[in-house]
Amino acid sequence: MYKWSIEDPAGFWSGIASQFYWKEKWGKQVFSENIDVTKGDVKIEWFKGGITNICYNCLDRNVEIGNGGKIAIYWEGNESNIDGSLTYSELLQKVCQLANYLKDAGIKKGDAVVIYLPMLMELPIAMLACARIGAIHSVVFAGFSAESLAQRIMDCKPKAVITCNAVKRGPKVLHLKDIVDAALSQSAENGISIDVCLTYENQSAMMRGDTKWHQGRDIWWQDVVPKYPMTCEVEWVDAEDPLFLLYTSGSTGKPKGVLHTTGGYMLYTATTFKYAFDYKPSDVYWCTADCGWITGHSYITYGPMLNGATVVVFEGAPTYPDAGRCWDIVDKYKVTLFYTAPTLIRSLMRAGDEYVTRYSRKSLRVLGSVGEPINPSAWRWFFNVVGDSRCPISDTWWQTETGGFMITPLPGGWPQKPGSATFPFFGVQPAIVDEKGVELQGECSGYLCLKHSWPGVFRTLYGDHERYETTYFKPFPGYYFSGDGCSRDKDGYYWLTGRVDDVINVSGHRIGTAEVESALVSHPQCSEAAVVGVEHEVKGQGIYAFVTLADGVPYSEELRKSLILTVRKQIGAFAAPDKIHWAPGLPKTRSGKIMRRILRKIASKQLDELGDISTLADPSVIDQLITLTDC
Repeated sequence: MYKWSIEDPAGFWSGIASQFYWKEKWGKQVFSENIDVTKGDVKIEWFKGGITNICYNCLDRNVEIGNGGKIAIYWEGNESNIDGSLTYSELLQKVCQLANYLKDAGIKKGDAVVIYLPMLMELPIAMLACARIGAIHSVVFAGFSAESLAQRIMDCKPKAVITCNAVKRGPKVLHLKDIVDAALSQSAENGISIDVCLTYENQSAMMRGDTKWHQGRDIWWQDVVPKYPMTCEVEWVDAEDPLFLLYTSGSTGKPKGVLHTTGGYMLYTATTFKYAFDYKPSDVYWCTADCGWITGHSYITYGPMLNGATVVVFEGAPTYPDAGRCWDIVDKYKVTLFYTAPTLIRSLMRAGDEYVTRYSRKSLRVLGSVGEPINPSAWRWFFNVVGDSRCPISDTWWQTETGGFMITPLPGGWPQKPGSATFPFFGVQPAIVDEKGVELQGECSGYLCLKHSWPGVFRTLYGDHERYETTYFKPFPGYYFSGDGCSRDKDGYYWLTGRVDDVINVSGHRIGTAEVESALVSHPQCSEAAVVGVEHEVKGQGIYAFVTLADGVPYSEELRKSLILTVRKQIGAFAAPDKIHWAPGLPKTRSGKIMRRILRKIASKQLDELGDISTLADPSVIDQLITLTDC
């Protein structure tokens, strides 16, 4: 299949496309691409002219072939005694009711809707309802701050925002509606006002009466949506019409709106899910990610449902009430396919084997890992302890931009190597290049690029095609540049080595150093900041910030806490620095460029590897920084 997908991509992918419902077939050309910036604008199209709808293919098609009574979603609440489920027929009815409401609220094909919800069933319902009517959803992870949410609202100018009043994660109540209110007033101050804020009453976290309310704009979901009809006409769209926007961190401060279209993304998520997890109709699949990230789009909502799978959606925290919660859920729903992140694996590993072994886990068949390279010791623990040495691990490498898995094992397909993502998926042609963009052959290490397009690749950055070309296609003309380093061993296996740009991967989430730096510098007592990533035994990478204070401001523990709080407030708790290192000065070249390479070495305590510091404008700052390491 791989050989066929490379030699005849048009034939391979159109064969797969014909397994889905198309109102009208695509034109003569299955795909057209230019990814070489030296030959003109970057443009990628798959199945252009084909008319379809991804919600129809996820839901109606499954109901029509007799799977209406099959469970689509098992929902597990934060507290283990609160749960629910929906069959494919029931899910379709709920999606249609919301879609009808959105149409009544004036939302049309091509309009944007921002979704700021926790992991309730209403989150995939909202995504599918937007897709049904051709609206573009932009899900914002409900851990982002009001400032981050406002930034995204101002960029995509949605016609509506969908949220809930509050959520409990573990023992903590998070007041989501307050965050949305603050974001909406911030965007209104900047000339972008939103007329509709549909709010779901999440009673397990907060009652209606305690929710702050903006009359005329805010509407309770439960007051309006259930009154609408349970059927809703499908808005048929072109394969190249936009499906969703998802903002991701870049190496400059402003988040990038990654735009995915409909047809190619539909095929790619469905096919990668089917083969990388060896999916069978009897499987119960659980991915622990949040729909606020790409993993929750491709591998909770779209990929699984296009295959008619039963999916577990979990509202809570995986270590609440204790570190056995995941395996409790696995046993409760007889989960067969379990997909999670190395961060979670490492934190559960630290909690001890007894939390795993007290549960049966007999149902498990295939395990998966996503978000960052998994270190071999965590891989072995996941394989030996969680999977009882009998479940293959799909260690997947991919990105928000790629739409779906790019390099991944196929369970049972070939021998695994702990820590390696193994081989490319169908239609994917990786290339490892050196600094000059020369492709390396055989055993090597360098920059990971991709030759040619694939159906799931994103088509542009919203409103900024120039940045799309500059970031991904200009570094190595003729290739898509991933921003990741990679090595290939003598057997042809690929090993990802992490980001090579100014982006840190914390717990599988990409955080731009520039974003954290600008948040720190907004603190009145901070004059300059430089942020680097350091190894972290649970999170993979931690955030290490060097901070120069304004003249005359003394170092203090209070100030350190206040700086961390500023980042939490502006970006979100997941971006809070793990360490603040006081810096009277930063190592800069004579032209003023901060030498992050040196800061990384100081942060990692690799002081014998500082290298040449003769190009620094003031080499003495190095000694000052080393002295202040533990202050």
